Amino acid sequence: MAFVNFLDHGARRHPDQTCLQMGSLRLSYRELQRLSYRIGNKLASLGLGRGSHASVLAANDLMAFACVFGFSRAGVTWVPANPKLSADDIQYQCDFFDCSIVIFQQGFAAMMQQLRPSLPNVRHFVCLDAELPGFPSLERWLEGAGDAPLEVLTEADDLAMIMPTGGTTGRSKGVSLTNRSINTFVGTCLYCFGYPHDQRPSVLAAAPLTHASGLLSLHAMTRGGRVVIIPKADPAEMLDVIEQERITEFFLPPTVIYRMLDVPGVEKRDFSSVRYFVYAAAPISVEKLKQAVKVFGPCMTQVFGQAEAPAVCTFLSPRDHFEPDGSIGSDERLGSCGYPTPMVQIKILDDDNAEVADGQRGEICVKSDLVMKGYYKKPDITAATIVDGWLHTGDIGFKDAAGRVHIADRKKDMIISGGFNIYPQEIEQVVWSHPAVQDCAVVGVPDADWGEAVKVVVELNAGAKATEAELIALCKKELGSLRTPKSVDFVETLPRSPNGKVLKREIRDRYWVGRERKI
Repeated sequence: MAFVNFLDHGARRHPDQTCLQMGSLRLSYRELQRLSYRIGNKLASLGLGRGSHASVLAANDLMAFACVFGFSRAGVTWVPANPKLSADDIQYQCDFFDCSIVIFQQGFAAMMQQLRPSLPNVRHFVCLDAELPGFPSLERWLEGAGDAPLEVLTEADDLAMIMPTGGTTGRSKGVSLTNRSINTFVGTCLYCFGYPHDQRPSVLAAAPLTHASGLLSLHAMTRGGRVVIIPKADPAEMLDVIEQERITEFFLPPTVIYRMLDVPGVEKRDFSSVRYFVYAAAPISVEKLKQAVKVFGPCMTQVFGQAEAPAVCTFLSPRDHFEPDGSIGSDERLGSCGYPTPMVQIKILDDDNAEVADGQRGEICVKSDLVMKGYYKKPDITAATIVDGWLHTGDIGFKDAAGRVHIADRKKDMIISGGFNIYPQEIEQVVWSHPAVQDCAVVGVPDADWGEAVKVVVELNAGAKATEAELIALCKKELGSLRTPKSVDFVETLPRSPNGKVLKREIRDRYWVGRERKI
């Protein structure tokens, strides 16, 4: 079934309850359902249905998110467009992913006007929130479109979404997520994120709805919950909304959590409504995670996945963050990303695709209906990534004796220095523990003797001070000489992707200009 059916399930139980909310604007389940019928009927009248692709270019916005349910209603595949990407990247994605229609916010009208001649296959351009020359508003575009129920038969292997990857290693690849993938994702969330039968979740969507935040809203809709949308993940605004709206669940990447912890008076705010504060998308500092558990309470929740197998391959529940005696978990426990979820198999494989013993490092590989169909129009890369049904994630990790999965690092980020494999995340955990450090990235840089030398690039907390010598001394004490950075660079701000991930490749490339890195 298509993911719009999760909206329908919520609508059957709570038709007049708020489904989507942004500021003073609210759509009930009944109203969103009717809007999805109108959009679906309009698309069908234009000959767009199964096999067609549509994109929405917008920052977090209630109506933009509402449109994707209209796409699903008609059997049209959703291509999320990240509003922080360049015009060139947007053009590439709309063209390569075969979009027939683009709906965009008024702020992107100049970009769309510029790109229109280079997008001959996009037959319809619609402005979400304004009537502009050459671009009808969504309201006018929908004139005459009825809200009669629309039934489109879909198959489990039909594409629900083409999720662009981050593009940190070149042009974005398109992750083909089927109805089967999304259904498995939602079913896993319903299992992992438990609620009393009579409680309607209140989800805060502050991270981009084009990525995990949008997907993580679907299971709440199935329960008749409410999705509270804000334009961006502003720490102070999020704290206010959590208290005022009695938020029960939200997702943020670690870098935003660090900024929330720095808000003056955060420890005095009311988080009693929160059941699940989900963190994912990048490694988290164990020391800052301990601080988060103390500040936000027993709600911290980790999931692991990637666009190719969305979000819930593993799950570390709020309870799993504590020892059996109720004390905050050990570094080993908190350093894991949790246990494999019920509909997922995980193996740690060596370079010969043989499974390694617990505690030994290898590539984390996943087998599940959660896994993508493949990379859109890239069969060779798909064949190299999914081998004998196993998705090779590119993450190096291991399983501990308790069966929890640990991520050591991305395979491409591993440093080979003097013939030894060095995993940056181990070093980053130590540097993160320094009270002056806001965030950091460890990379390998060219070295005549060692091939690569370990360098740490550091972003300090506002007004804080630290020296190269003290950070190197800290690492030497905790890690020994082999893994201790040879140098430290301080920067005002680390480069990050639109989703908040630190761009290690961009940092590393600055040091490798004119040289070839062998990894």
